[in-house]
Amino acid sequence: MFAIDSLLVKIALIGVIGIGAQWIAWRTGRPAIALMLVAGIVAGPILGLIDPERDFGALREPIIKLAVAVILFEGGLTLKFRELRHAGAAVFMLVFIGVPVGWALGTAAAYYGAGLSLELSALFGGIMVVTGPTVIVPMLRTLNITPRVKHMLKWEAIVNDPIGALLAVGIYAYITHGGAEANSTAIITDVVAASVLAMLIGAAAAFALTAAFVRGWVPEYLKAPVLLTTVIAVFVLSDLVMHETGLITVTAMGVVMANRETDSSHMLMRFKEDLTVLLVSGVFIILSATLDWTVVTNFQARFVLFLILLLFAVRPLTIMIALLFTRIPFKERLFVAWIAPRGIVAAAVTGLFALRLSDYGVPGAEALVPLSFSVVIATIFAHGFTAQPFARWLGLDRGKGNGVLLVGANSWTIAFAEFIKAQGSEVLIADESKFALRRARRADLPVHQGDILDAAHDDELEMGRYQQLIAATDNDSYNALVCSELAPEVGHDRVSRMPVTAQAGAKRRGRVLTLGGTPIEEQLDRLQAGWSFGRTRITEKFSYADFVARMRASGGDTLAVQRASGELAVFSMQHRPPVEPGDTLWTFVPPDPVVVPAA
Repeated sequence: MFAIDSLLVKIALIGVIGIGAQWIAWRTGRPAIALMLVAGIVAGPILGLIDPERDFGALREPIIKLAVAVILFEGGLTLKFRELRHAGAAVFMLVFIGVPVGWALGTAAAYYGAGLSLELSALFGGIMVVTGPTVIVPMLRTLNITPRVKHMLKWEAIVNDPIGALLAVGIYAYITHGGAEANSTAIITDVVAASVLAMLIGAAAAFALTAAFVRGWVPEYLKAPVLLTTVIAVFVLSDLVMHETGLITVTAMGVVMANRETDSSHMLMRFKEDLTVLLVSGVFIILSATLDWTVVTNFQARFVLFLILLLFAVRPLTIMIALLFTRIPFKERLFVAWIAPRGIVAAAVTGLFALRLSDYGVPGAEALVPLSFSVVIATIFAHGFTAQPFARWLGLDRGKGNGVLLVGANSWTIAFAEFIKAQGSEVLIADESKFALRRARRADLPVHQGDILDAAHDDELEMGRYQQLIAATDNDSYNALVCSELAPEVGHDRVSRMPVTAQAGAKRRGRVLTLGGTPIEEQLDRLQAGWSFGRTRITEKFSYADFVARMRASGGDTLAVQRASGELAVFSMQHRPPVEPGDTLWTFVPPDPVVVPAA
């Protein structure tokens, strides 16, 4: 039997608490990062269930560093150069103008606001230019905002993370090599050279891996383990050259792999995403559990002034100056200027240098830890809980996706799309055939020409805009493939398919649309015979049981139920969603006015 203080129990507890917080965030719509932070504080300093320093000892720092490396690599994998078509100039300015401006302003805020020495202020100001992917990515996952704003925040977070760490490396070298007497030129040269070498190592590893994968030199079952091992190996190699340059290596490796053709790239991406969710959850719990009462008591009143300056002066001024000569609309600049939560990298790097500087005898270095924790907590709560309301106030929040994505352009899907559009819901028809989409275009329906699988995996389509996907092409195998591949993106309960023939009904993957699994061939014949789409509202007087009796008599199909909230659930051979008074049912019925009463 395991003791409660067993390391195995602590590891399991960290996993349960972290993933549990993410699940609660998904159910309640609250920011996951804020809930994980609260959960870690409760499990750590409040209840004493987890004490990372005691439980992990010397392993704590390497665990966090390796986890951050994998998280940054996965973030790099999401950076596609084609995203820069809309946000490229802004991203360039955020990196090359925003970083030095933010560093200068952050240094001034730390010096005049927090009362740190100039050297410590410069070091901490450099770390504060980061807005890590560990906090930005979970936040963006819950927001349905314009792609350009998402791309700006994502690129800034992932690219600036290693830059902030390197600024701290440079200042640390300056302090420990004699301060004003140090050779600044030599230090800058060393940092730049190490950074270039780190990028070359990352790029070389990415080219080698993609070439090996494409040529079949690595079997499928080893691709994910080889990739993970390579990420860790190159991170450690670069970190041996100079501390924190490993962050540049894994980011460069991810970006290069994201923009090269790689066999099994979709499978690898999902593996990395799943692993990253686990790592983010675990590291956030460890990070927040590290906060002890000693750190809290070291918090000083003057730090509040620094937090105010950081939130309401440093970040807004940095963004406004960086984006001054771009064409980004003011409301988008304003949103980016507010969103800047700090997370794992900021706290971990600050803690690392605070320890080293304290050992070196630098006065005031012990104040960096409580200051960094206060920044992490303040920014996560301030930005995590206000991001969605602020986006809504600015008109950037497009609300919860209520659209329907129809794969396959034919007479039935086009008629169904027209009906969906008439109900006020978003709809899109996707097909590879330009000819097949002509009728949809003439009906003024949104269309996408191309393979839906490529479009979804390459982020050409925002899958979050669609709450239901229906595959209805004339190819059963392709319909099943679409359901299988896109279920992780949309949700297994939100993808369904229409069989081409009755014999293909339940033999393949994916829920089969309608309770009887009516094939698309029969639906096309029915449409030709005058069948039409309709809607019926369920009330206290006209119950769902009454509706079922009417539909059974008519032989029509019940397609979906639309809740008062706008949520849509489809009927399938495998699932009949619950229906309550106030819900509206979408149907496909024969030309008999008696069958479906008026709404």
